Amino acid sequence: MRTALSLLLSCGLLAACSPAVPSAPPSPPVVGGDRDSHGCIGSAGYRWCARSGQCERPWELAKAQGLDNTPAAIDAYCASPAAKTPQPLSGHGLRLNRPCSCR
Repeated sequence: MRTALSLLLSCGLLAACSPAVPSAPPSPPVVGGDRDSHGCIGSAGYRWCARSGQCERPWELAKAQGLDNTPAAIDAYCASPAAKTPQPLSGHGLRLNRPCSCR
């Protein structure tokens, strides 16, 4: 009985000292899974531009708008509000869609 107990105890101690089973390696990040609060994918080079109201790639924006391709120029452009386009006059009694019948 004593031998069986010491054998059982020895097996328990050996099992406790065995190395832990390695866990599965972490899965790689999902491509495009790094969207910011605006939905821009930073790993693809996109960042939010408040002026255009959309995700932009700085080097493409610089080329399209004739800006210096520098962080300072892109930041200044995207931080400034877009120019408002004048709205056409309407509802002021003028009808511009037919010729004047004035003599």
